Amino acid sequence: MNLRALRAGVAGFFVLYLLAVIWPGALLFKKAAPLILGVPNSLFWPALWILLGGAALAILDRAESRAESRAD
Repeated sequence: MNLRALRAGVAGFFVLYLLAVIWPGALLFKKAAPLILGVPNSLFWPALWILLGGAALAILDRAESRAESRAD
């Protein structure tokens, strides 16, 4: 995959991230009744996006490091 396309994909992911954790995306998971992995939906939803964001940044960092090592 092209590094430029990966950067654009990660940027698009973070726009989706923003929409998912603020209104109206968070309204879908505001209930505390059903538990997922022992925590309420309202806590699980942002925690999931934080983990996904970290994974996206780790993938981007790895791709940037590989591209930099090929340039040397």
